[in-house]
Amino acid sequence: MDFFAQQARVRGSSRRLVALFALAVVAIVAAIDAVVWLAMGHHPVDGEPARSNLSLLLASSALVLAGIGLSSLFRIMSLSGGGKTVAESVGAVPVPPDTRDPQLRQLRNVIEEVAIAAGVPVPDIYLMEEEPGINAFAAGYSVSDAAVCVTRGCLDNLSRDELQGVIAHEFSHVLNGDMRLNIRLMGLLFGILVLAIVGRRVIWFGGGRGNRRDGGGGQVWMIGLALIVVGYIGYFFGRLIQAAVARSRESLADASAVQFTRQTDGIAGALKKIAILSEGSELHVANKQEVAHMLFGEAGAFNALFATHPPLLQRIRTLEPGFREEELVRLAASMQQAAGAPSTPAVAGNPVNPRGTPVTASPSPLPAVLAGAVLAQGAGSATDPTRFQRAAAVQQAMPTTLTVAVQQPEPALTVVLALAMSAERELQDAQRRIVADAFGDDVQQAVQTMAVEVATLSPESRLPLAALAFPALKQLSAGRLQTLLGALDALVRADGRVDLDEYCLVRLLRLQLTEAQQPRRAPVDGLKKLPACRSSVMLVCAVVAANGNADEAAARRAWLLAMQQAFPGEALDWSAPPATWQTPFERALDDLDGLMPPAKDLVVQSLASAIHADGVVSVEEAALLRVICASLHCPLPA
Repeated sequence: MDFFAQQARVRGSSRRLVALFALAVVAIVAAIDAVVWLAMGHHPVDGEPARSNLSLLLASSALVLAGIGLSSLFRIMSLSGGGKTVAESVGAVPVPPDTRDPQLRQLRNVIEEVAIAAGVPVPDIYLMEEEPGINAFAAGYSVSDAAVCVTRGCLDNLSRDELQGVIAHEFSHVLNGDMRLNIRLMGLLFGILVLAIVGRRVIWFGGGRGNRRDGGGGQVWMIGLALIVVGYIGYFFGRLIQAAVARSRESLADASAVQFTRQTDGIAGALKKIAILSEGSELHVANKQEVAHMLFGEAGAFNALFATHPPLLQRIRTLEPGFREEELVRLAASMQQAAGAPSTPAVAGNPVNPRGTPVTASPSPLPAVLAGAVLAQGAGSATDPTRFQRAAAVQQAMPTTLTVAVQQPEPALTVVLALAMSAERELQDAQRRIVADAFGDDVQQAVQTMAVEVATLSPESRLPLAALAFPALKQLSAGRLQTLLGALDALVRADGRVDLDEYCLVRLLRLQLTEAQQPRRAPVDGLKKLPACRSSVMLVCAVVAANGNADEAAARRAWLLAMQQAFPGEALDWSAPPATWQTPFERALDDLDGLMPPAKDLVVQSLASAIHADGVVSVEEAALLRVICASLHCPLPA
């Protein structure tokens, strides 16, 4: 699945969302104006136009627009904490990093594996304990503040492969920009619905005035009733917008999940169990419709008009084209037998959803592009056939001492400081003084002890270990985080130079922790085209080529391959990066982050050409590419 193409589609969805929301607001304003005009008696009398109509209508329009706008802004601001705020708003609780519950431990392992495979920091993990249905969602403004939330039903009913499929589906939303759009949609829907809330308040507080001789109470009651009616009409259209924006993205996320796990059985099995089990994917939380567009399955009974997902059978058949409904009956019977229940099938004929109505497939044929997307791998894919398995192997090979330490904030701090410590004895004394000055002798001694364990790590495990530490580091106070980042800078510069592995570690942590502190300020997709950033592309590719090849001639060949990919037909001159390349390199990355998603795709393809020029992908090249993709806010390529 081409994640860059999906990011471009998200941009289109965002524009459509704004346009549809604007149309809904205009219709609401017009309806309210008509009611106010009639209720307040400002209409032509004896053929003469009323003088006060214009000012009255302008005032009512301004009030309605201000009410919708401020309400939407309030709701979006209330979600400024990012993914964890959304998760907590539906009653979810964080999963402890040191949990001993086997189901929760498995959930954490699966999410950590997928995060390492995708090249992103591990998200916050939440559980909806009281929800027996099979459902999940990912929320946040960027990968740095993402939260993945699952229901208890996922843990109780899904196998590990099926849970992987669900989590991989949610990670596709993390990578392709859906999460920011989802939060905006929550705010806009609240702004529309708030009119109905205001209408109920108006009737409650103003209806008692109806006994007054001037009849003002009747007018207030009419305005309140109109606000309720118009508010719910607006909410009706808001639900339509919600469904339209979400539905197409869910099919793409299903296909993306297959590419994470390299098998269809997992996510298809999860969908089948939703069709079989009486709870389905239904949620019971009161504000479930507010997050319906970001869920793995429908929040309630399937309704073709308001459905935020394609029909279940359509989703299953997209993944398994030869699937037949009779298989659900056999699966239900086998599940009941395994559980020791009577062998009477849970479904008969068509599968049933939680409300008991048949789930039928869409009569229209499946789009060929979706069926092909399950098997075809685009240039912007975040996985290859073995990456998911390699990520699991890297995680399992880490010393238990380190994986336990990164679960809590202070021990995680000592781990990342230990990662920045040099193996050269003559530098270690100076580095210990840096740590002691920043954090005290106790932390310095803990870092010294932890450095012994870190020294046993394989080179390819260093950045994944930092990714595992990320959720705990985010819990540190803002002041302690700044002290940490300052200490890391001082540690890697203790010898007067910054090695590549040191630079990658510090750059990643600084970028992701800074974004996590201010989620709403995370960058959005840019508008620049590739020719506008030619010099930046040349420099970034030169840095990658120079660090991935032993001599300048080989580096030049790799760089030329990258230039042919990025700027075909152009004659460009090779220039080796400066000895102190880090500062201009970061300026170039900031410049490239403003590119459109298709242009970022070309940059990543060009970098891949440079890396593969010698037929070998070194640890240094992989680490540098991870930093570049994180800086460009795009997925790590295959």
